[in-house]
Amino acid sequence: MAIPRRATRMFRSLRAERRTLRQGMVALVLSTVAGFIAGLTLSGIGDTLTSLPGLIILIPAAVGMRGTIFGAIGARLGTTNAAGTFEVSFDKDGVLYQNVYVAVVTTFGSALWLAVLAKVAASAFGQPSISIWSLITISVVGGALGSIFILLVTVGLSILSYRRGWDLDSVSTPMVTALGDMVTLPTLYLATFLVHNQTVNEIVSAVCLALAVYAIARAYTVDDSIVRRVILEMTAVILLTPILDILSGVLQEHRLTELTAVPVLLILIPPFVSQAGALGGIFSSRTSSKLQIGVITPRGLPEGPALVDGTIVFVLGVVVFSLIGAIAVGLAALTGQAPASPGRVAVSTLVAGLIATPITIVLSYYLAIVTYRFGLDPDNQTVPIITSVMDLAGVACVLFVMSVSGVLPHG
Repeated sequence: MAIPRRATRMFRSLRAERRTLRQGMVALVLSTVAGFIAGLTLSGIGDTLTSLPGLIILIPAAVGMRGTIFGAIGARLGTTNAAGTFEVSFDKDGVLYQNVYVAVVTTFGSALWLAVLAKVAASAFGQPSISIWSLITISVVGGALGSIFILLVTVGLSILSYRRGWDLDSVSTPMVTALGDMVTLPTLYLATFLVHNQTVNEIVSAVCLALAVYAIARAYTVDDSIVRRVILEMTAVILLTPILDILSGVLQEHRLTELTAVPVLLILIPPFVSQAGALGGIFSSRTSSKLQIGVITPRGLPEGPALVDGTIVFVLGVVVFSLIGAIAVGLAALTGQAPASPGRVAVSTLVAGLIATPITIVLSYYLAIVTYRFGLDPDNQTVPIITSVMDLAGVACVLFVMSVSGVLPHG
């Protein structure tokens, strides 16, 4: 009798969360469409990826860093919104100004770090690569241009959510991660034009290096103790999580010939990994907010509200990965890149999603629990970590399933 009672309570809880489910679904659908812009961009710059070796190693890290920085900002603003402490004010001691400051200094500092990581990874794995100066130019200029737009959207979403009573935890993360993909890939591509002229590249890279070093110095000497704490807590995340994105890039570089032979996969991968991370971001953000306002406790076994959130995320995952497979096949046909077996691609995408979704749910929950138990702010840790983990795990799931199903040829 206990199982039916629990199932009844779960069903009632899910019905009570209909509004959250609708908001999350709308945000995921919109962000999926945005993610496909990144996919079309990636499939359309095959010649650039070939002429600038090492660029595809940098791309996942640069894109992922937008999710790391702005996903954490969205999570922090979502928590203040849920706690009733959010205010629409740009005073220096207000949450909006503090988060904008964090976004600016971490954008420049992290871009320099990503360029160095990409160069080191290319050398370590025996992959050819453009110069470190070219990587600095592309990473800093492309990252900064993309961050301007994403910052405006993140702040705008927080204000709109506050005024309209939206659940920012369910809306912000999928939109920010997808916009990170959509905007960063084109801005990185635009930045590649600067490296074709050696003199221009040398000047721009020197300016970028100076700006990045200055941003790092300002990050750790700022007077605001709250800003300084956020940056200190995010330092390890910014230093370590891009390694997973770099490995994702190395994995794609290693199979670049096979991927370019099946262009639908280049269209599919950006929205797939973006939404895998977004689902984890939704769950971890909601878990973090519930922990900090006392709705749940940091237990090893999830409590009722956390189980409800996990179920919501799984349902969202089934829908969104089915949508990604269908849209990818349709876009490939429209652009003259239709795969040999479109039905197999669509089904394989859903299977890869059904593998990725439980991974992101479990990791998201325990990351939030562990960081909270250690006295850290889960908003600064869980979203950045889960999005980076899923950048690598998502690519691995896609490549594995597509290889097993025969969509991706073995090289």
